[in-house]
Amino acid sequence: MLYQRSSALFKEAETVIPGGVNSPVRAFKAVGGTPIFAKSAKGAYVIDEDNRRYIDYISSWGPMILGHAYEPVVNAVIQKAKDGTSFGMPTEIETKIAQLAVKMVPNIDKIRFVNSGTEACMSAVRLARGYTSKDKIIKFAGCYHGHSDSFLIEAGSGAVTFGSPNSPGVTKGTAKDTLMAIYNDIESVKRLAEANKDGIACVIIEPVAGNMGCIPPTNEFLKDLRALCDQHQILLVFDEVMTGFRLAKGGVQELYNINADIVCFGKVIGGGLPVGAFAARNEIMEHLAPLGSVYQAGTLSGNPLAMAAGLAMLKTIDNDASLFKRLADKTEYLHKGCAEALEEHEIVHTINREGSMMSIHFSEDPVLDFKSAAKGNNDVFKKFFHGMLAEGVYLPPSAFESWFLNDALSYEDLDETIAAVWKVSKTLK
Repeated sequence: MLYQRSSALFKEAETVIPGGVNSPVRAFKAVGGTPIFAKSAKGAYVIDEDNRRYIDYISSWGPMILGHAYEPVVNAVIQKAKDGTSFGMPTEIETKIAQLAVKMVPNIDKIRFVNSGTEACMSAVRLARGYTSKDKIIKFAGCYHGHSDSFLIEAGSGAVTFGSPNSPGVTKGTAKDTLMAIYNDIESVKRLAEANKDGIACVIIEPVAGNMGCIPPTNEFLKDLRALCDQHQILLVFDEVMTGFRLAKGGVQELYNINADIVCFGKVIGGGLPVGAFAARNEIMEHLAPLGSVYQAGTLSGNPLAMAAGLAMLKTIDNDASLFKRLADKTEYLHKGCAEALEEHEIVHTINREGSMMSIHFSEDPVLDFKSAAKGNNDVFKKFFHGMLAEGVYLPPSAFESWFLNDALSYEDLDETIAAVWKVSKTLK
């Protein structure tokens, strides 16, 4: 049995952890079978508990942009841990990483560190409401901003995977203040803005979506969204938990030359440790406690281990002028190789890509939003996922997740992956 040890560990975990996992997508419910238990990872590879090696395309869902166990990050955490893991007091390293982040990202003056992307997005919306004195928010169907109540209305990613985009436990009162727009459809946003004049605090968006598969914005969408927000005095919140420091030093704001009012971070900014952050211009951030009346706090916010890991990661990114070009080139190479294999075997598909993010949608139509993403053939995806897994390639175990490439991937790894796609494609009809 290929996954004997993982299977035994999963059964054991199910007795003490709901569903046997601490984050739902890990349970393989969307693809079937037994989840793989990781034992170790290095560079581009993950080793499971059965000692099988996988070329990894989730990169811990994004943070490991430089590869697993990246030595400067590991060393920074080890050295910092020797001085203590948490103090509940300010530390110098918090200021250092804040200074570097503010330098790297356009249009922000101050940044507040929290413990997760969920916490960052939740706090950003609270800040937007406090700053504007308005209650309603606009989000986009299929975009996922964490599991805070306000966001579990037509959420993407895990919520879609389990068929419950409107999660039980979210009150009707919360739901009525969350307005739903269609990604890449500016007219849907205009209608909401007109119907709720002077009532909308912010629009929150994944500027490059990653929770309904990878879906980049169409040509003028973000530009038009920025103009619409200005017209109606609505704050524009970019959820760059996935894209921040991954698609460019300054994230999507830099990549598309579009300024957001508040930006949320996670993943890469913590170097693989639990962390999140939100940032904005001075006039917005000064509404945040202790300067202002919008409250946010956290015992482990800015803890020295996460700050050390994040600082080491951001320093490397800041000093590597060719990193994003290398990643984009590798992703393009993989895209072309996968497309050739699928086309040769007449497998209906669409591939989306932006920088080091990519996804294969088993659909003949362009995938531009949640509705078109949901048209993909999930049965084909399941066969593809398990076929690739058997060939030693670990892909996201859900059709609604983006692939994340890392810089440790070699072209030999990409060729091995493409060869696996050629082999598996034969079995998909």
